[in-house]
Amino acid sequence: EPRSAWCCLAWTLVVVTMNFFIFFMNLLLMFVIFTVVLLPTIVVVYFGFQCHSQVLHSAARYCKSILDDNSSSALIILGFVIMSPLIVVAMAIYCSLARRLRLLMCFQPYSRAVYKGVKWRWYEEGGLCSCAKGWNTQVKAWV
Repeated sequence: EPRSAWCCLAWTLVVVTMNFFIFFMNLLLMFVIFTVVLLPTIVVVYFGFQCHSQVLHSAARYCKSILDDNSSSALIILGFVIMSPLIVVAMAIYCSLARRLRLLMCFQPYSRAVYKGVKWRWYEEGGLCSCAKGWNTQVKAWV
């Protein structure tokens, strides 16, 4: 049965707040995974740009003794070349983790706010984000 207007507004705020919280938690998890996986690329490109004489030309000792312009250019190129496979690896890690933890099942539909008696999705499926329910081995996902 439909809720009253004020009750519907209050529940809408609850559902929207929960969904935003879940969205930002997913975003934070993705940021952490991408930062950890892409850290080698970030370091290599940073040192390449820092030591190249046409870009930043740092006065650091390792720039003068170890890295000249050719090796700095090689570091920049290497960093951008290894970035593509590492992005794929980071996305595969995030997708498998999101699938294993069923993070996308935590989002609640708007009908929870409109109708009385509609159970929360996580309650129906065995706990918060379905973590307590048995793993369905029939579901296949290609990453």
